Formats: sequence, structure tokens, C-alpha cells
Amino acid sequence: MSSIFGTMDIAKQALNLTQTQIEVTGNNIANADTPGYSRRAVNVEENQPINTAPGQIGTGVNGTEVVRIFDEFVERQYMQKLSDQGMWSSLSSHLQSVEMLFNENQEGRLNDVMAQFFKDWQDLSIRPDDANVRSALLGNTQSLLETLGLLAEDLQDLAGRMDGYIEQEVEDINTIVKQIAALNNQIAVSEQPGINANVARDERDLKIRELAEKLDINCIDNGGGKLTITTGGGQTLVDGDSYFLLDVQNPKATTYLTNGSSFGTDGQIYFSGSSSYEYTIKMADAGAVDAVAPATQATFNVSLDGGRTWLKNDDGSVREFEATSYDNRISLPGGELQVWFGTKDDINGVPTHDLEQGDMFTIVPKDGVYWSGGDTLSTNITTQIYGNGEANPSRITGGSLGGYLAFRDEYVGEYQERLNALARGLVWEVNAIHSQGSGLQAFTDVVGTYSVTTSDVALGTAGSGLAFADKLQAGNLMVSLHDDISGETSTTVLSFGGGTNFDPQQHSLEDVQAAFNAIDGLTATIQNNALYLQVDPGTSFSSFSFGQDSTGLLAALGINTFLDGQDASSLAVNSMVAGNLDYINAGQLDASGVMDSGSNTVAQDIAALQYTGVAFSTLSSETSNQTLQDYYTALVSKVGADTARSTFNLDYQQSLAEDLRARQDSISAVNLDEEMSNLIKFQQSYAAAAKLITTANQMFDTLLAMKN
Repeated sequence: MSSIFGTMDIAKQALNLTQTQIEVTGNNIANADTPGYSRRAVNVEENQPINTAPGQIGTGVNGTEVVRIFDEFVERQYMQKLSDQGMWSSLSSHLQSVEMLFNENQEGRLNDVMAQFFKDWQDLSIRPDDANVRSALLGNTQSLLETLGLLAEDLQDLAGRMDGYIEQEVEDINTIVKQIAALNNQIAVSEQPGINANVARDERDLKIRELAEKLDINCIDNGGGKLTITTGGGQTLVDGDSYFLLDVQNPKATTYLTNGSSFGTDGQIYFSGSSSYEYTIKMADAGAVDAVAPATQATFNVSLDGGRTWLKNDDGSVREFEATSYDNRISLPGGELQVWFGTKDDINGVPTHDLEQGDMFTIVPKDGVYWSGGDTLSTNITTQIYGNGEANPSRITGGSLGGYLAFRDEYVGEYQERLNALARGLVWEVNAIHSQGSGLQAFTDVVGTYSVTTSDVALGTAGSGLAFADKLQAGNLMVSLHDDISGETSTTVLSFGGGTNFDPQQHSLEDVQAAFNAIDGLTATIQNNALYLQVDPGTSFSSFSFGQDSTGLLAALGINTFLDGQDASSLAVNSMVAGNLDYINAGQLDASGVMDSGSNTVAQDIAALQYTGVAFSTLSSETSNQTLQDYYTALVSKVGADTARSTFNLDYQQSLAEDLRARQDSISAVNLDEEMSNLIKFQQSYAAAAKLITTANQMFDTLLAMKN
């Protein structure tokens, strides 16, 4: 039954509860500006009633726990937008740096110097013998090449800078992951029924937000502090008080052999050079490395997106490469990557065990980010783009780390590829014309500026290592030898035995050497894997020149060319031309090997390149036919479009993130007006509870007075 003591007990409980509520409210007010603080509230429940004759009588109230007001669903959405915002923020800021490099509004930019280059050739066609015109052409050409080289250098610097950012970001991520795991443990130890580790939970959610800004993540709260965090691709970072770290690893190759393959007994894949791509190499045909008949030659296919698509030939068939040793190493598309197979003890060795069909190798020729799942398990999670433009969902796809990786590999990598395609197109188109011309002075000797990796492999194949192997065509070329004393000229067509024309899929550099040696008056040798030609001193001829060449052989070997190099960073004027302006070819020999005075066809043809379509092809874009200047303008436009898109996406994701943050703050942040209202309410409750004690005390005094 009810009693005065029961009334006093109810009043005491009310006083204790309201005092707790006032303390919690005061703590909310004190932490209104504390980062990551979620407002607190006291959960209240009624005590069990007493059953009496008139009915159940309440026995007071109990504060069960102090809880933090926080919406997990909104927070998960907010984390996703933080990752998106972090990625576009890092992309936008760095793409603006690239856009400044390609700012064509400034005087002396690439389009200007390229236009001047073609104008100089036009001037040379008008005055082919003028030394001043030749000197101006040389100087302006060097300005053009320097401008291209500086662009390439600046892009490479930006890519290299990303490596440092990536390392720092991974270090920061690992620090946060460890802190979250420690907080998980703290929460698990501290919490029990009725006691919540609210401070630790606030701190943990703040750390999770920091992590989400740097990396796309998923969170699963298993209760009791057992929070699991994975990357967007599913790799576990935190599991309770356990954690798994990320690691930046240097370029490396990994081997995946089929069951029964013995290649790993002594064989190993090697590579040199770098690329923004990752390469998957899969053996298409089993066989030996550098096979000699009757042994079967091993061949392989190459994928740049983990095996989803494979590099193809122009006819659409899957491209095959021969498995070769160091001496015959293969240059792969998409960068400066060379690949070969050696032994475990000797990179120059030849493996004795065959490769089997299905044997696979992955090459990551750049610094990559890996997830370490244990002492031996290491998974590559570096951002990767499939052939259809979609991101690999098992890799990093968000956060500032994802932005740095995408900027380095996807954006700068493509800009470098296109800039190199421009440089390559310029070199080839100019040299293809220039190599068929003649200057004011014939040659007594000349050395090719382009070399092969091995001299006995067909020049048109990847195994030759020739920079412009893919440009070679079947056909022939004309060579003229001059007797300066008699004035006689002997013209001949290069023959590969019995009048056979050159075949790039059959003839090697050694075959080309033999063909030149078959010409009376010329001696050909191979020096440092490049062709060297000189007048045979045992004949009456004192010099030689070149005429029409339908093979592209002269341009591909770097003989009688104007430019040297194969990408934007390696461009230069041919050293012979730079040392003697008379080697600038303005005219062309006629069929008899004689050049008329004032001949200007070569200069005219090179000047006409300004308006001539050139086929450009890269691994990241479809083949296009554009002029050199139009192709560069398209590159500038792409940089601008990418920058504008990144800025738009940043603004959009930032707006979404701010909206979600506002929604979360409306739930969990401290509202001082609301807290003041609560404080007044609790103050009144406290006064009422105190009044109840006074009333009960007066009732008790009345009873005592009746006894007396």
C-alpha cells in the first residue's frame, strides 16, 4: 500500500533524475562548439507500480541511461558524399594546375610556335638556298621541341608529385585506422547495460568522417563497439579492435602459373620503364622463350584492364606478342614499358622451362596502393579504369586518395599519352617527307638515330624494338651515289635479293645492312644496333643521297631525317642537321638522282602538313584523323572540359554533403534555444520534486503531532 515514505521516495527519485537531466543539459551547452560532439539526453522509464485495492499506484521514475542523439542512416549517406567530395576536391585543384599548363591565351604557346614552324618551311620553299631562312627554321624548331618538352616535363612533375601525396595519404589513413580500432576496444571495454561510451563514440565517428574524406568506405556496426570498416571494394580495414593497413609498393610484377606449369622452376618475367597502365599478360600459346625450331614459340596476349578486354590488331583480332628474352625484349603499347623473360638468377638468361597456355603475369609499372591482409596476403587496390570507362569496383574509387590516383593515372596519364602521340605524329610525318629529300650537301657517312633491340628480328615486329616499327610498309627506296670529280651519279633501288622489295614482316636490320652493302660504293655496318652508312673509299664515289622511299625505312631508322626522338620528352633536331644547316632538305632528287637548282618540293610538302590530316591513335581514345594543330587544340579542349567537369562535380557533391551534414546537425548538434528550454523545464521539475518532499515532510509532521 502507499505511504508517506513512498511519496518521499518518489520525490527523491524525481530530484535525482532532474539533477541528472540538468547536468546533461549543462554538458550539452558547454560542448555546443566542440567538433564531433553529439547532444546527449537521458532515457527515462517509469518504475514498476504497486497493486492496491483502488488500483496500481506508481512508484516513481528511473533514468536508465544517457544516450547520444545520432542518426546512423544519415551518417552513412554523409560518409559516401564525403568520399565523393574528397575525390573531386583533389581532382579539381590539380586539374586547374594542368589547365594553366595548356593555357593557349599566353604568347609563345605551343600552337603559336607550331604555326611558326610550318611558316618557316613555307619560307624555305620560297628561298631554299637562303642560309638565314635555314637558321631561322632551326631556331624556331628548337623552340617548338623545347615547348613540347617542357609540357611533358611539367606533366611528369605533376604525376611525380602525386606519388608523394599518395604516400602521405596512405600514412594518414593507416594512422586513422589504428585510432578507430583502439576506440572500438575502448568502447567495448567501457560499455555495459545502462552505461554508454558516448565520448568515445563521438570521437570514433569523427575519425570515421576523416577516413571517409580520404577513402571510400563502408561501415557495419555490430554493437558493443564491434564496428567493422571496409574499403568500398570490400577489403577489411577495421574489425573490432583488429586493423589492416594499406601500403604503397614500388613497381612490380606478379606471377600466376597454371597447375602443372614448370616455368617457375627457373623462369621469371622482367620489365623496365613506366606506364600509367597496369598490364595483364596471359600466355595464348604454350612454348619456349626465344624458341628455335623445332621448338614452339610461346606467345601472349595483353590486357590493360585486368583481362576484361585484350589489345587488338587493326583488323580486330587479338594481338599476340612473342615471349622473348632480354636481347629480344618486347616494347608494349601505352608507355615506355619493355618486357622480357629471364631466369631467376639472370635477367639476361633464357629460361629452360616452357611457358604453358594460361600462365599469367601482372605488371604494375608504377607505385601502387595495396591492402595488407596478413603477413603474405597483399591485394592491389590502386584505382583502375576498365576499357568501357567504368571504374573497377574492387579498387579505390573515392576519397582524396582515389582522386590522387585517378589524377596521376587516368587524367595525367591520358594527357601524356596524347601529347606523346602529337610528338610522335610530328616526328614521323616530318621525317617521312624529309628523309626522301636532299639538302645542299650530300652525305659521306650517316648513322641512324633509331636503334633496334636486336638486329636479326624483322623490323616491322614488336620484337625489333624499333620506335616506328608499326609505320613500315612493303616497298623500296632509291639511293644515289655521286662522283664529285666526274659529276656522274649512279642511282639504284635497294634490293633484298633478286630484286625483292623490302618486307617489314620478314627483313631485319641485318637484311637491310646486306642490301646496302650490295650497292657498289656503299659500306653498311651496324653500330650500337643502329645502321651506319658510309662511302666505300675503294670506289670513285665521294658522297650519296636518298630519293623516294615507299617503305618508310629511312624515317624509321633515323637516316636523312630532320627530327629525332619518339615522344614529347625526347624530341630533338637530328644532330647532323643541327651541326650543318646544309643537311636541311628542301628539294628532292629526280629519277636520275639529280636535284634541280631551287627544288623545293620537300619544304612545300612539310609546310602543307599544317593542313594535312594525320591519323592519331592512343590506347585511351579512338583513332582520329586531324591536323597536328587541331589534335593539340582538341587536347587543350579536353583538359578544359575535364577541369570544368571536376569543378561542377565538386560543387555538386559539396552541396549534397553540406545538406546531409545539416540534416545530421539538426538531429545531433546542440541547439542552445532548445537546451535553454529544457533547462527551464528541468528546473521547474526539480522545484516541483522539492515541493513534494516538503509536502511529504509536513504530512509526516502532522502524524507525529497527532501522536503527541
